[in-house]
Amino acid sequence: MWIDSHTHVTASEFDADRPLVMQRARAAGVEAFIAIGAGWGIDANAAAVTMASQEDDVFAAVGVHPHDAKLLDDAGRAKLRGWLDAPGVVAVGECGLDYHYMNSPRAVQRAVFAEHVVWARGLDLPVSIHVRGDDESAWEELLDIWLAEGRGEVSGVLHCYTGSLDFARRALDAQLDVSFSGIVTFKTAADLREVAAALPLDRILVETDCPLLSPVPHRGQRNEPAHVVHIGAAIAAARGIPLEEAARATSQNARRVFRLPEPAKRG
Repeated sequence: MWIDSHTHVTASEFDADRPLVMQRARAAGVEAFIAIGAGWGIDANAAAVTMASQEDDVFAAVGVHPHDAKLLDDAGRAKLRGWLDAPGVVAVGECGLDYHYMNSPRAVQRAVFAEHVVWARGLDLPVSIHVRGDDESAWEELLDIWLAEGRGEVSGVLHCYTGSLDFARRALDAQLDVSFSGIVTFKTAADLREVAAALPLDRILVETDCPLLSPVPHRGQRNEPAHVVHIGAAIAAARGIPLEEAARATSQNARRVFRLPEPAKRG
């Protein structure tokens, strides 16, 4: 059984066939989903919160993607605080720094990320973190903010990890687990598979980040939660362990990070 620890299953790409998408995922052994509300504007969080209230195996994360950091105002903050208190919401995020596309100014991204960490500390929630940059500054600045604002009192996960082994180990020391997406299956991602093989098995998660980043053998197609098994298979192969062991470990890790019930259902 698998947990898709980062899925945008409420995105419009699934509007035409979402029930079938969820059916395929459950048939493939996905037992829980972390529905990320961020990524398509602040108001998109509402759909993830609603889905988490309606589906026993769906849990929500609420936040502002760094692309949208410039959009956050007091009205948005009020909405976010309301959503963070809603049933089925288990995390803050995704939030963080993206110095590749630069859709929001760096200073604004840093301030908004810091605000999210403060919220998480106050609410005792984990954080789902996005970090991307063309140099190391995004990674270093993100970790600096995490340590300063989290004060060692917050846990979380670096989603869709693409960084170095050294940084991943520093993240683990800072109470951050590491999640791998379909990128780990790409032919060009040998270095990333080495990272996935070297990290402790009890600190890694799997995710689809769907509808983006379809893994091999589905590259070029819309991604969906059922494909998480291919990500797990790539990690299992890199580590030389049975697929069932990878599924069991990554699911246990997701339950720990997001404090999901065992089994990952409510009721």
